[in-house]
Amino acid sequence: MSGLKASSNLVLLFLSYLIIVAESTGIGVNWGTVSFRKLNPSTVVDLLKDNKIQKVKLFDTDPYVLRALMGSGIEVMVGIPNEMLASLSSSTSYSDLWVRQNISSYLVKGGADIRYIAVGNEPFLSSYSGQFQSYVVPALQNLQQSLAKANLAGYVKLVVPCNADAYESSLPSQGTFRPELMDIITQMVSFLNSNGSPFVVNIYPFLSLYGNTDFPQDYAFFQGSTHPVQDGPNVYYNAFDGNYDTLVAALSKIGYGQMPIVIGEVGWPTDGAISANLTAARAFNQGLINQVLSNKGTPLRPASPPMDIYLFGLLDEGAKSVLPGNFERHWGIFSFDGQAKYALNLGLGNKVLKNARTVQYLPSRWCVADPAKDLSNVANHIKIACGAADCTTLNYGGTCNEIGAKGNISYAFNSYYQLQNQNEQSCDFDGLGMVTFLDPSVGDCRFLVGVTDTSSSNFRTYHRWVVIWSWMLWGTLIFLI
Repeated sequence: MSGLKASSNLVLLFLSYLIIVAESTGIGVNWGTVSFRKLNPSTVVDLLKDNKIQKVKLFDTDPYVLRALMGSGIEVMVGIPNEMLASLSSSTSYSDLWVRQNISSYLVKGGADIRYIAVGNEPFLSSYSGQFQSYVVPALQNLQQSLAKANLAGYVKLVVPCNADAYESSLPSQGTFRPELMDIITQMVSFLNSNGSPFVVNIYPFLSLYGNTDFPQDYAFFQGSTHPVQDGPNVYYNAFDGNYDTLVAALSKIGYGQMPIVIGEVGWPTDGAISANLTAARAFNQGLINQVLSNKGTPLRPASPPMDIYLFGLLDEGAKSVLPGNFERHWGIFSFDGQAKYALNLGLGNKVLKNARTVQYLPSRWCVADPAKDLSNVANHIKIACGAADCTTLNYGGTCNEIGAKGNISYAFNSYYQLQNQNEQSCDFDGLGMVTFLDPSVGDCRFLVGVTDTSSSNFRTYHRWVVIWSWMLWGTLIFLI
């Protein structure tokens, strides 16, 4: 027993030291891994370090990712999928086991600096029709007890990332939580506040612009608007400030107007929709970063300390669901292979983004449609290729939308060919495909070359469901050629 007590004291001393030397605020990133082409996690950690990014938000507790983060000094928020909330809410034994396996085992000297556990991901989203919301508070309570048992309750904070649709109003000052959520949100906020946790919210001005043709485009950005929102004495010149203060007002109405707020997700996609492009993404993200670093705050929280924000996202995720829109696969400030898409100053010491190093690519060759062949019966091959690979850039609003019929076919063939690690047979397509060593990219339409998968087979197996889902989704895709 004395040895166990000494070990516990050592852990507490180490954690206290971490709190002193690693306290940070400011700009982090979301690292999503729903991709067919995955960089080795250690390559991604090096990318984070090279860009001096000290905060990262994950959507699970993938052991390969967490092991790569060990010893990096990067502050980590891990995630618990919504589907696990029911089990965590009903069993303290389950929550104890989860904390031991996914938190305690990494929070050791030289380990991963896990600061937050995101309990669910937007569990109150209106499209979920309430299927997760009853589990949130019980899961929080069980996990808090489990953290206390592990002597981690004072260091690791529980949070619940919420979508901005959890609250509503016509003006920021009138913000209130949705009526059906009022009781559960009040319980949750009370719990979070009592344990020193912030309110985490995801804000996406892009989605407001994408989903509403009447939304003023300049109001989505930070350069000022010709359509400002007048709210009593306050004037709002951008959607982010208006949305943020709507949450502040909603929290005030339930008695927690001073509660810290963390922006769990915010960003702008670069492809897959008319308003999703490199120019817009750079303008939004740079404007956001400049505003955060200015410490200007918002009308309801002026001159506040720097906001904690997590840009969404770090890398493109080519296997994400496109049900919300084709842009879902193009949120990264880096492409899937860790190459910066545009100039961006994160305000962390580097004036521009640095590309990933030591990325291992497949050979420089591509699969294209054979120009000498009759392509009139190619539709089924396109369906198969895009049922497995990502062809979203070919759709309306995408960067490859205007490369012509043969270009569409070649892009689809190549996407499948790279996904299959350039297997010779994967470029056959009943004799309609051919391998070329000349880059067929046209303008901004980039024909990708895959990266060599150097991660373990288990890492690939973990995401196999994504491939199956993508086949089902794209099975109905029809190209007009």
